[in-house]
Amino acid sequence: MSQVISNAEAHRVQIIYTHIARDANGNPTFTTHPYRLHDDEYFYPASTVKLPTALAALELVKKLNITGLNSRTHMLTGAAYPWQSAATEDPSAPGGYPSIAYYVQKILWVSDNDAYNRLYELLGPKALDNFLENHGLNNTRIVHRLEQSLSQKQNRQLNPIRFREGETTVYELAARTDPEVSAANSDILLGQAEIINGERIKGAKNFRAKNAFSLQDQHELMKALMFPNSVAANRRFVLSDIDRTLLLEAMSTPPSASGIADYADRSRYPDGYVKFLMLGGDAQSIPDSLTIYNKSGQAYGFLTDMAYFVDEQRGVEFLLGATIYANQNGVFNDDVYEYDSVGFPFMAALGKAIYQLELARRPSR
Repeated sequence: MSQVISNAEAHRVQIIYTHIARDANGNPTFTTHPYRLHDDEYFYPASTVKLPTALAALELVKKLNITGLNSRTHMLTGAAYPWQSAATEDPSAPGGYPSIAYYVQKILWVSDNDAYNRLYELLGPKALDNFLENHGLNNTRIVHRLEQSLSQKQNRQLNPIRFREGETTVYELAARTDPEVSAANSDILLGQAEIINGERIKGAKNFRAKNAFSLQDQHELMKALMFPNSVAANRRFVLSDIDRTLLLEAMSTPPSASGIADYADRSRYPDGYVKFLMLGGDAQSIPDSLTIYNKSGQAYGFLTDMAYFVDEQRGVEFLLGATIYANQNGVFNDDVYEYDSVGFPFMAALGKAIYQLELARRPSR
């Protein structure tokens, strides 16, 4: 970890750590320690944007308040263009049909890209932009699907969607094209080349029109989610009790405990599969006394994780987020990233160091 910190600028390291102390009545106070926290130092957020997207989708059905429509209503996605794909069934889902709730769970259990794309297609960049603004997440933008090479216009073209209860359609959205959502104010140039369709294209990659989710915003979102009373009432997430429980359980449940046969293989989906801080993304088990609520992301050489740690047995709880860039050759899409040699070891060591610091704060018993 010390080697990374000594080269923190090159690795674009950012860290935010919040110690949580409780008074005799259990009321929390927060003491935050940032390290190189810069909203204007861009990192590609990758899958971390899936958490606000999941929250926005759950908020949507709560606010619509339509009889028969909830997060478990069957969600059938059509296709309006040849490049779009439909999703009208899912054999692994309860009843064999997808739903917002099931997409949220897949996002949080294994960071499923298709599940995120379906919720993105439900919301669109404009509704997501409004959601982010309403919750004070002003250094965040969610403007494209993941793992699909699409133009900005295609990412604004949204699939038709129908919500069905039995054979009855309770809510329907036609195919539509969202208005443009502002990109970054200026170019964001990183790296020195990119592999596109097998060809090496020289020159920096421009992330100006890519998703963004600052570490400060990730911290604020996690704090507001885990401690709703710590933020103003108008900034709290509008969730039903059932959906809040579903969300928190999925965030903290190992894939193998999801009940989904596809995730039962612990050699492929270890308990620490999407938990980078402390567990390094590959830990086979999580200590029994420890619960981790988090959302991580990995792409283009960037690793990011934002987590809330709770060890009730030892009286420890804290918020920790970090991002690191592990792409020494500066080439994107060549699959030559230092995730295993630099990124994951740093994340694991950082989480363990903060956990040990928290343990040292506690009085001996």
